[in-house]
Amino acid sequence: MHQGKLLLSGIQGPEDIRNLTYAELNRLAAEIRKVIVSTVSRNGGHLASNLGVVELTIALHRVFQSPHDKIVWDVGHQCYTHKLLTGRFEAFGTLRRANGIAGFPKHSESPHDVFNTGHASTSISAALGLLTGERILGGDGRVVAVIGDGALTGGLAYEALSHAGQLALPLVVVLNDNKMSIGPNVGGLSKYLSRLSMQARYQSFRRKFDAMAKSLPIIGEAFYDLVVRMKRAVKAVFYTDNFFVDLGFEYVGPIEGHHIQQMEQVFRDVRKLGRPVVIHVITRKGKGYGFAEDDPGSYHGVSSFSVSGGISPSAGRARDSRDSSGGGGMSFTGVFSASLQEAAARDGRVVAITAAMEKGTGLSPFKIRFPQRFFDVGIAEEHAVTFAAGLSARGLRPVAAIYSTFIQRAADQVIHDISLQGFPVVFALDRSGFVGDDGETHQGLFDISLFRSAPNMTILAPASGGELRNMLDWALAEPGPSVIRYPKAACPAEEAAFSLPLEKGRGVFIRREDAPLCLAFTGGLYPQAQEAAELLSRRGIGADLYNLRFLKPVDEDYLGDILRRYKMVVFIEEGMRQGGFGEYAACLAIRRNSPARILVLGVEEGFIAQGSREELLRFNGLDGPGIASSVLNLFRELMRRIAEKNDNGYFYQMRLFQTAGGSEGIIPPGGGVMGAASP
Repeated sequence: MHQGKLLLSGIQGPEDIRNLTYAELNRLAAEIRKVIVSTVSRNGGHLASNLGVVELTIALHRVFQSPHDKIVWDVGHQCYTHKLLTGRFEAFGTLRRANGIAGFPKHSESPHDVFNTGHASTSISAALGLLTGERILGGDGRVVAVIGDGALTGGLAYEALSHAGQLALPLVVVLNDNKMSIGPNVGGLSKYLSRLSMQARYQSFRRKFDAMAKSLPIIGEAFYDLVVRMKRAVKAVFYTDNFFVDLGFEYVGPIEGHHIQQMEQVFRDVRKLGRPVVIHVITRKGKGYGFAEDDPGSYHGVSSFSVSGGISPSAGRARDSRDSSGGGGMSFTGVFSASLQEAAARDGRVVAITAAMEKGTGLSPFKIRFPQRFFDVGIAEEHAVTFAAGLSARGLRPVAAIYSTFIQRAADQVIHDISLQGFPVVFALDRSGFVGDDGETHQGLFDISLFRSAPNMTILAPASGGELRNMLDWALAEPGPSVIRYPKAACPAEEAAFSLPLEKGRGVFIRREDAPLCLAFTGGLYPQAQEAAELLSRRGIGADLYNLRFLKPVDEDYLGDILRRYKMVVFIEEGMRQGGFGEYAACLAIRRNSPARILVLGVEEGFIAQGSREELLRFNGLDGPGIASSVLNLFRELMRRIAEKNDNGYFYQMRLFQTAGGSEGIIPPGGGVMGAASP
């Protein structure tokens, strides 16, 4: 099919689909699926969830008039059809690419993306706030929250449902029930929704009876009003325990989520209601692409693949253990997976917890091997943390494997329920640092700043697979809580220093030649620090490499001695510079009257958009050339000051740094310079 003949190519906004026939809409749905599969096969992205909501999205945009009416997509895994229908077809090929369109709703991208999402269970709260604000300001727009059955396990969704019932505003909640989140749903809610899905007798009766009542001549409307008043009595016969009704919502459903005309009629009826309503829609995740329908879990978030052949089975099996960012070596996730199984085999107290990320965190093999000691709590990170605290209080050794971006959702529980009580819970923070193509909502850049201030907490950053294994064993033996942060990347080759025993609060030198410059890095940036040292060496600048290992606690006497030993120390961390380790170390240098010039390289304040990890490191000056360039830039600044002062003493000191070559180089994107003394 040629692009010029696509119906989709003529869609510049939702208004363009409102005059299409149902035959044309079905054709449009097929085109959308083809474009989504084709684009995701090249760029990677969220496939199965987007294929499941094509007709649902079309029906919503036919009835609700975005952006006057507002649609909030929970998590945002399912927003691709929405983007295609709201003027982004031409740009869709840039999906999840650097400087392209985001894989999640993004308000700066389009007025139709009314609220940025990326974490689960937020849509109902956001939609209720939007609707309340709309009414306070005198507007009449409607607001729809589209939430999946998996996201409904999050506590925030329940809090919002309760408040929405109390306010009694006409909020529309579309419950997209596909029996899956990323993995199969767990817990009582999933069973409850299944029961509602099986008991469709009431809704079928209601739709037929309402249609008949309205069609009666003369008395139709009055009779229909009587029907509405009788409805609760009818519900009492067919539904004795509808959770949504008990909270003050009307409940409609379940309805077929791939039948545009049926959904459209329901949406039109609901749009007239003056009270909150839940529309229960049954969809099939991955619909229209056989591989994704058969295995929606594996096709949730994918890298590039062959459309005709699907994801390679061997690649799928290796995904948890191999580097998912494109490298071929064992990933940090894979090493964690194997190491935790080894620890559990040695110690029956070791248990594993995840929040709906069994595969992504590498815990699937643990679940198979130790099913009684594996717990998937669903999309409920706050519960995961406090549940771990309870397990720990009983004497077990829980390991909570949670992505760095998602542990942010449980900061209070980490501080209040873990750190305050000193429970020995180990947090394995996968995807720490730059995550890449998922953009701002998924970068793991805040964990160091968040948890360095938590009393009793230990924070470790392994530079290799061997260090990760040793750190996990060490943390499981500790009497207090620990965080182990590691990137979504392949493990580098092992160095002899990586196997040295851990000394609490101290790092280890990977290269030590008594150079005047020290590059001190958080573990995941070892390859970049090593490359920077090699580039500086070519300029005649020697650099020692110091792997920090412990970001908290810190042996300040030991680190202070290092600071006194060097003319310059560069702290490099894959996290926010503000509140990070480097700023702490710079303050320590001031307190200890260190003569060393301190350079802190981290992520400047802001939110980082999508791009590969390698691109994001480069854009933020944290790749090898960027680090080396920042050092050279500081040299140039110091030489300028020396020239202005004509200070021979400083000139002599600078010659200690640079024994050969010049200091010319590319200008870096920045970097903070701190020090105890100024020239």
